[in-house]
Amino acid sequence: MRTRTGAARHALTASAAATALAAGLLLATADPGGAAAPRTTAAPNTVPAPRTADSVPGAVKTVSSDWTIPWGLSWLPDGSALIAERDSFKVFTLSQAGAKKQVGKVPEAVTTDGEGGLMGAAVSPNWKNDHYVFFMHTAAEGNRVARMTFDGAKLSDYKVLVKGIKKNRFHNGGRLKFGPDGYLYATAGDARTADLAQDKSSLNGKILRMTTDGKPAPGNPFGTLVYSYGHRNPQGLTWDPQGRLWEAELGDATFDELNLIEPGKNYGWPKCEGQCSTSGMTNPKRQWKVGEASPSGVTYADGALYMAALKGQRLWRIPVDGTDAGTPKAYYTKSYGRLRTVETVPGKNALWLSTTNADLAGRQPAGSDKVFQIDLK
Repeated sequence: MRTRTGAARHALTASAAATALAAGLLLATADPGGAAAPRTTAAPNTVPAPRTADSVPGAVKTVSSDWTIPWGLSWLPDGSALIAERDSFKVFTLSQAGAKKQVGKVPEAVTTDGEGGLMGAAVSPNWKNDHYVFFMHTAAEGNRVARMTFDGAKLSDYKVLVKGIKKNRFHNGGRLKFGPDGYLYATAGDARTADLAQDKSSLNGKILRMTTDGKPAPGNPFGTLVYSYGHRNPQGLTWDPQGRLWEAELGDATFDELNLIEPGKNYGWPKCEGQCSTSGMTNPKRQWKVGEASPSGVTYADGALYMAALKGQRLWRIPVDGTDAGTPKAYYTKSYGRLRTVETVPGKNALWLSTTNADLAGRQPAGSDKVFQIDLK
C-alpha cells in the first residue's frame, strides 16, 4: 500500500553480472576501497542464455498458484527459487516445473499490518560451500537483516546480522541481493520519517552494502553500512552486465523513480521527488506518475530493465544503453493485478514475475497470488 504523507516536494543484473558472479566467473574483483571482494566458487545460477537483441515480453504462463504475498525470490544452484511469503513468514522452494515445498519459517519475524514482515531473500553466491541464505524482515524492535543455514531441505541456525533499521507500518524497503562484487545489498525505507533519508548516521532511507557477516563492506563511502542515501522507499535492485547498479523507488504524491546508483550519492528525498535542480542531489534516470508505477522489483535481461509495478499493475520494460535509460513501455497493464517481484530465470531468456494481490492494497483473499513465467522473444 502506498501512503502519501505530504504534498509533493520540489520538483545494474540479475542475468549477466550477477549470474556470472553466481557461476563463479567473477572471482576476485577489487572494490573501491582496494580490498578484494570475496571469492565465489559455487553457482546459485547457471550461465544465462545468449542475448537476443531487442527481445520483448511474450505470453504469460502460470508456474505456481496458491501464494499469499510472495515477496523475496532468489535462485538456488539447481535452478529452483527460494521464495519468502511476507505475512506468513514461510519460506518455500519452487522448481521451474512448479513443484512447491515449504522449507521453514524465519524466526522472530512480525507483521506491521501494512508493508512490513518477511521481505527480501538472497541465496549466498557461495551456497554450495557455506549453505547461507539471507532475509530482511521486520522484528519487534525494527527491521533486520538475518542469516540462516539452508541444507537443501530445511532452514536452521538463525543469526541476526544487522539491527537498528527503524520500522513503520509502511516504508520498510526490504529488498536483498548480492552484487557482482560478492557483497550483500539491502534497501531500507525511511519508515515514514522523511528526514532520516538525509541523515547519514541513520540506516533508514538508504541502500546498504555489507559482508556476509553484516559488517560494512570494504570501500563503502562513509565507512559504515551506508552505500547511498536520500531514498524514500526503495524496493528494487539489479545490475547490468557492466556491473552498474539500478534501483527502483516508490515516491510520494508525484513521481516514482528509476535511479542509477553510485556510492556516496544523495538521491534527494525528501528535498526532491523526481527531477529537481537542487545542488548536490542526483536525479533519476526515469520517473513515472505514481498511478502508473509504484515500483517494487526490478531486473535486467537482454538489453533492458524490467520493473514490476504495484499500483500501476503493469510490467515496465526500459531499454538501457550504458548509463542511459530509454523510453519505457508498459506490458500486461491491469491484466494480473499488483506485480511485486521480477527476476531473470537462470539459463533462460525469460522472467519470473510474482503478484501480491492478497496484500492490504490488493484486498484479494489469501492464496490468490501467483508466480508467472514470461519468455522474452
